[in-house]
This record gives sequence, C-alpha cells and structure tokens, in this order.
Amino acid sequence: MEVVVPAMLPVLNPLANIVVSKLQAALDKEYEMIDGLAGDIRSMKTELRMIASETEDKLSQNIIASAVQIASLQEMRDWAHEMQDCLDFFLPCGECHRKLRSFTSPLQFAEEIKRLKKSLEEAHKRRKDYHVNDGHQAAAGSQENTGGTGTVVGIEKSKQELLELLKSDINGQANQLKVIPIVGFGGSGKTTLAKAVYDCLCNQGEHCLCAEPAAFPCHAWVEARKHKDDTKGLLSAVLDGLRPAGSQATEAQSDLGQHEAIKKYMNIHRCLIVFDDIDQQQWDCIKYAFPEKAESRIIVTTTSQQVAKACSSHGNGYVYNMRALDAKESMDLLETVLRGNSPGLNSTLIVDKCDGHPLALVSVANFLAGETLAKKEDCEIFCRNLGRHMEEKLVFTKLRQVLMRDFISLPGDLPRTFLQYMSVFPNGHPIRRNSLIRRWSAEGYVHSQYPRSDQEIADENFQELINRNVIRPIDASNKRKVKRCRTHGIMYEFMLRMSMSNKFITSLCDPERSSFCHLFLQNSAVGSTSSMIQHTSSVNEKLRARSLTICGNAGDAVAWFKKCELLRVLDLEECKDVEDSHIKDIHRLWHLKYLSLGGTIKMLPGRIDRLHCLETIDLKKTSVETMPIEIIRLPHLVHLLGKIKINNPRFRLRKLRSYLSKQSNLQTLAGIVVDENSAFPQLMAHMKMLMKVKIWCDSTAQGIKTWKHLLMAVNKFIMDGIDTVSEFRSLSLYLGNSLANFLDSLQDLVLKDPSQLNLPGHLTSLKLHGELSQLPQFVTSLSGLTELCLSSRNLSANELSNLHKLRQLNYLKLVQDDIRGFIIKKGHFPELIDLCLVVGNPNLPTIEEGASPKLVSLQLLCQALDGLSGINIGWLKRLEEVALDCKVNPDTIETWENEAKKHPKRPKVLFLERIDPNDEDSMVKYVASERPAARTGSSASQQQTHAAAPTPTSSTGETTTGLNRSLPGPSTASIEISSVA
Repeated sequence: MEVVVPAMLPVLNPLANIVVSKLQAALDKEYEMIDGLAGDIRSMKTELRMIASETEDKLSQNIIASAVQIASLQEMRDWAHEMQDCLDFFLPCGECHRKLRSFTSPLQFAEEIKRLKKSLEEAHKRRKDYHVNDGHQAAAGSQENTGGTGTVVGIEKSKQELLELLKSDINGQANQLKVIPIVGFGGSGKTTLAKAVYDCLCNQGEHCLCAEPAAFPCHAWVEARKHKDDTKGLLSAVLDGLRPAGSQATEAQSDLGQHEAIKKYMNIHRCLIVFDDIDQQQWDCIKYAFPEKAESRIIVTTTSQQVAKACSSHGNGYVYNMRALDAKESMDLLETVLRGNSPGLNSTLIVDKCDGHPLALVSVANFLAGETLAKKEDCEIFCRNLGRHMEEKLVFTKLRQVLMRDFISLPGDLPRTFLQYMSVFPNGHPIRRNSLIRRWSAEGYVHSQYPRSDQEIADENFQELINRNVIRPIDASNKRKVKRCRTHGIMYEFMLRMSMSNKFITSLCDPERSSFCHLFLQNSAVGSTSSMIQHTSSVNEKLRARSLTICGNAGDAVAWFKKCELLRVLDLEECKDVEDSHIKDIHRLWHLKYLSLGGTIKMLPGRIDRLHCLETIDLKKTSVETMPIEIIRLPHLVHLLGKIKINNPRFRLRKLRSYLSKQSNLQTLAGIVVDENSAFPQLMAHMKMLMKVKIWCDSTAQGIKTWKHLLMAVNKFIMDGIDTVSEFRSLSLYLGNSLANFLDSLQDLVLKDPSQLNLPGHLTSLKLHGELSQLPQFVTSLSGLTELCLSSRNLSANELSNLHKLRQLNYLKLVQDDIRGFIIKKGHFPELIDLCLVVGNPNLPTIEEGASPKLVSLQLLCQALDGLSGINIGWLKRLEEVALDCKVNPDTIETWENEAKKHPKRPKVLFLERIDPNDEDSMVKYVASERPAARTGSSASQQQTHAAAPTPTSSTGETTTGLNRSLPGPSTASIEISSVA
C-alpha cells in the first residue's frame, strides 16, 4: 500500500511550534549568558520553522513517500520530541519563570542543547546523502471521485423528505428559487441521496417509480470537484446539462455571458441543478447566475456547515443534515453487500463498529466477503484491528481516501492535531467541549497572538471541526454552541491508527509507550491490564507522556502517572477504581496543569497545593466536600470546578485577601457551598479575574456576618462587569427558600447607589434557582444580560412580563409550575434566539405576531402539553427547531410535526427526555431522545416513524440516542433544571 506523507506526520507542525516558543523563552532568560548557547538556540529555531514549513507544504498535497523519506521524517519527529523533553525538563515555569527543579543548572542545559544540535546536523547530512527531498510523487487516485457508496439502502425516508422539500410550491404558487444543501460527514451518502432524488425528479433512474411527467424538464448534474479554481468550466458544465440534447452553445464564453445564459434558462424553464461537493469559493463565484425569482431548485452536497449555510441563504433555502443509518438500516446494507457470503457472521459487532456510516459498512462488507468470521471471538478480533485493516487492505482504499481528504481539508495544523487528540477518549465517549479546550490549552497546543486569546483560538478550531462535520455534536448550549461532542466511529478508528503511527497517542499497555506523547487506558479487565503492563515494564522506566487519560477500571495501573514526570494533563474523571491512596504523590507532577478526578475520590491529598503550574482542577464527579484554602492561592489556577466548601484558613484572612488582589488568576468558580463558617464571601470580592461564579447557600449561611459578606461580594461581582462589556460574566445562585430574601437585600444594596442601574455592562448570564414571588428591579435593570434562567414556582404572569425590558436577551429559560397569562407581545425580546419553557401546566404563554423575530429554537418541555396550546409558529419566521418532552401524547406529536411541515423553514421537531436527580440538591437534565413510538392505529404516525435503534447509555450515565447519531445531527439543548421544577 502506498504511504502518503500527510498520513505519517500531521502533528509535527504543532510540535515544532511548541518547541520554538520554548526556545524563545530560553533566549530571554539566564541561559543567554552562556557562551555560544544563544547562537545554537537561534539556529535550531530556524531549523524547526523550516521543518514546519516543509511538512505544511507536503500536507497540502497527496505525496507518496519513499521508505527513506518516511525514515527521515520520523527522525525529524523524534528529534523534535527530544528537544521538547529537554526544554520542559530544564526551563522554569513559562508564566512566572519560577524554577521547577532545583538540581538542574544552566551548564547542564547548554550541554544538552549542544548534543541535540549535533544530532540535528547529522540528520540533515543523512537527508542530503540519501537525496530525501528528491522525487516526490503525487498520490495515485488523489483526484478520484470519492463520493457515493454505490449501494442504495436506508435512504428512502431521507429521499421522501427531500422530494417533499423540492416539490413544494413548484406549480406557480411561489416563484422563488430554493437551494437545498445536503451536508454531512464524508462517506455518509450525500451523493447517493442526491443522485436518487435527481433521478426520480428527472425520470432518469432505473429505480424511479414516478409515473408523472418529470417535475424538472431542464436539469444538470455537476461534479464541482472537477472544476476546482475554474469558474468558467463550472458554469459550462451547468449549461451543458440544461441545453436540450444535440443543441449547440450560442452564449458568450465570458463569465457574464454564461451567467445571463443560465438566468435565461431558469427564467423560462423549471430547472433542477445539482452541484456535488461544492466549496465556498466556487459558490461565491457562481451564485449570482441563479435568479432568486424562479421556480427552479438547486441541490448542493458539502461536508461544511458553513458552506451549507452560505448556499441556503441564496433564495429560499433549507439545510438538510444527513443522518447516520440506524441499526436496522445498517444491518440491511451489510447483508445486501454480503449476499450471504459470510454465514454465521456476528453482524451486531460490525454494525456497532461502523456507527451507521454507509461507506464504512460497504467497505467492511466487501472485506468480509472473502473472510470467515463464524465465531464471536473472530468478530471481536476483527473489530479490534479495524484501524489496521483500514490502513493496509486494498478494499478500504476508497474509505481511506474519503477520510484522508476530510482530514487534509481542515484549515491548518491545529484542527488536525485537535482531531487526533480526541482519540485518547473511548470510541463513542461524550466529550465536554470546555474540558477538551482546557486540555488543549494545558498541552500547549494553543498559542494566541494579540488581540485574540487562547480561548478564542481554541473555540474557533473546535467550531471548525463541527462545521466540517468530522465530529458530532451531541447537544448544544444556550448560546447555540456545542456543549458536548464525540468523534464519528469510523473516523475515530482512522485517527487512532494514524496517531499511533505518529508516536502521538497509544495505550498504556503498549510496550513502546515510553516514546508516545499521550497515553490512555480504556475499559480493561483489571487483572489482565496490570499483568500486561508489569510484564513490559522496568523499575526505572520513564515515560515521555504529556497526558494520561483513564476510563473504566485500572487497578494499580492508575498510579503509573508517577512515571510521567513531564505530565501536563491527568484525567481520572471516568476511572472507576481510583482511590485516595493512589493520588497521594500527585504533588510530584511539577508540570501538571489539568487535573480531573472521579467519583471514588473522597479527599484531596494534603500537598496538592504544591502543584505550582495547575490551571484547572475538576472535582465535579468526586465525593470531595471540603478543600484546603491553600489551593486557591495557586498562582496559575484559572478553573476550579465542583461543589465544595473551602476550609477556614490557617493564616490571616487579611494576608490572603492581599495576595488574591495582586496574584489571583481564578476565572471560574463553579461552584462553592457557603455556610456560616465559610471564608469564601470575604475572599471572592478580591478575585478580580472572576468571570463565572456558581454559589450554593447552606441554610446556616444566613448569619449576619456571612450574609453581609456574600451580598457585598455578589454586588461587587455584578458591578465589576461595567468595565468589561465584551467579556462573558456569569452568576448562578442556588439559594432555595433564601433566594427571595437574598435578592431583596441585594436590591437594597444596589439602590443605595441608583447610578448603578441601567448601565450597559454588568452580567451577561444570570441563573436564579429558588423560591421567588417577585423580581427585584435590579434584575430587569441588567441591560447587558444575554442569558437568563429563572427556576421558581410562584412568579406571576405580571412579574414575568417585566422581563421584556431585557432587550439584549439571546436565551431565556423559565422553570415554572404555571405561566398562564404570560404574554410575549410584538416588539418584546428582539434579540431572543432560544426560548426554553419547563412547565407543569400545559397552558403556554401567548406569543404575538412580531414578537421575538429572531427566535430559532423553541423548547416546550411539558409532559401534559396538548396540541399547539395556542402557539402559532408561522409567526416565528426564523424558527429551525421545536423540542418537546418525549412523554407528550402521540396526537400532540403529530400535530406539531404537521404544523412544522407548513412552516417555510420546516423546523425539526425534536424530543428531549428528563433525567431525574439523585438528590434534592442536584440538577436534572434533559437529553436528546428518540421520537416516541406511534400509537397503534395511527397510520400517519406509523408512516413517519422508522425502526428505532436501541438506546445506548454513555459512560457518564446520560442517555445518548439515535437522534444524536445524525451526521451532523439536530442541535438540541442540554437543559439543566433545578429540582424545584
């Protein structure tokens, strides 16, 4: 099998960038005084930049590499790893320049640099001697059409949905162009679906059963990939398809002449044009050739959500997201391709592994046609080795091409590195976006350049992976941002195999683990794991790893982090058997920046405050109730997550307050439990970098002193936002029966300075959970508020109506027993995008025509909902989704689905399932669910319901369903609801 260079070393660029930045730090410090060292460092910086540029050039092409070229690139990679190890071992903290190891000296560092420089020079000499840079060859088949699976199974429902969209209003009732992008992951069947629809509407397909005349007498199928950077060729292909057979071209050959010719055809005839695999630049060049006042239809296929949105905005568009095949459809496709050639095959294992990806299923079936896997053990072995088969076997060539093309098309080395990095988690594991971004930052992969921050760059690259459909969103937050995601099953196998080839990621059980950057241990049998690791280990073994991620049982292997002295990330959140004794030596990880612990941890080790570099400590899943106050004195701590109390200080509060005022970097405290002995309220006011605070208030906290300090701290946090209008600032208060009392006291405090009211800054997000009967004036005066969650039983309709004063709200969530009488009038909530109503009584608010003109998502979570309850979604022109409780009655479901079909945007009707809390203080969540089964006798419902796949359960205990198997899938909000609801 040919080896393509991009498949070999796609992580060398970010590694080179990390090393270059550290070399710059070495130049800026005491090491510059050593004779000759500065010159050596500058020379190696230049070399690394050249290596990065060379690999980026090769990554933009599919190049078949010779054996000597591969060996040379691997040598460059290994050298860069050695350089990174050297810099991490010797250099001080990159933020505050504190020396982490007292036993190292500048002279030792200089000697190691000279050794590494010499080895680099020898590597360059070998490259020259063996003519490494000569004879590059483009990969065979790199320009082949990789679209379509060739086997039409499991698309009938999608085909009917698209036909309805395309045929609607084509009989002169609406003279408006409609552009429908079909968007999804590579190999998901976009081209197959588009071809099936095209053939049916144009009466060309052998399987088309349409008896009526062709709906679109003029039609054109254009493979946009063949006309890259060739606008004239692309337009000519359109005209060649639209012209009657045998006619000659008469239009001018200029772009303008071609535009006018296409417009003429579309103004006279009803045309259907399909652009298969179009990109943004191509669409921008040709879109003005299509008149928006025409009865024609355009279908485009793309892997990019951004391209899909751009195309759909021309005329009356609709973005159609590809769905993965469910279990039954996957089985049907597998059996159709195999045709009985593999009797006794355990198809369930294969179907799960392919994760509903049509091209993967076809490729696997073609491979299995020549194999015999009669036993379950044989299937298990095959599934474990699927990544290796994909890399080596000829039958997987097309699948490799599709996956590699999606990978290479990512813009820059950061998203490519991030995608590979996700292989440290188990296949199908739900990954929290914020945790992932914090890990990327801790690893050093994100390097900001003014004026953009690390967070902005990480957010941008994460969103790029979502837009390109290479990772799946599981749910969305209230800001329309994905909150959790997971990799596609088949892309996971591909990325993991690539990462292992690149010495990037491997299992802790791998005998060669010492040379890998990131280690994982997943769902292993305790005894076999421990014996396997012990068998391949030595007493003095040292590991290079920068991260260790353990999911499931680990046994004594959990303590192996002690061998990773350069570790930056330790993630034990999903480790089921980690004990307090296992982490007693964690303070020795001097470089550790990210620490996440699991539910079996009850107490933090006493010396954890020695983790000088720690940036994130995640205790959300632990049983830890109290935390030593010394932890908040860590100079680089940014995110403290959990539900914990802070111990009383062993030293004076005045000294600690002074320290926090000058050096605290804490931005997230989510959250803190305040009781009568808590020192936190007195300290919070001195944490000037705070951006997100979540507070639970113990019933004993209403002592005069504690209450006073908490009021002053919260008031200061709110008012500090006046000077940071552009920043996100979030406050969550879980105060139960004390909420009304606290807000009244806060109102009195605010009114002492009336000038503070109606200022543009303040908070951007406010969540209030507890008993309320009225809203204080200061809540509706927070004019900069963009998110508001009110979880309370007794707010009247008049009180709720005052919320319209918050004109910047993008998201509003109301958790109430009864909201009858609440009216959202014309002009109210002009910026509202998401409205979530969690109510017990089915009487919904009245939404007048002209209210909330930008509303995209409407979530009506009421099990007793009966019909439309007076809501006219036709007035909500931008509506894209309606979410209902999965336990509503079938008639109500059918009513909403029929109403959605009448809407110009045809919003998706989604279903959410409530997960009850384990205790009164916990939050409950709504997660995506299947459409409930149709009621017996309801033929319409039965026609709309397809066979549902079994509902799997994630390792976190949250339900993930077939709805989330879509490519990329409907975006649903994960709703945290106070148990008061």
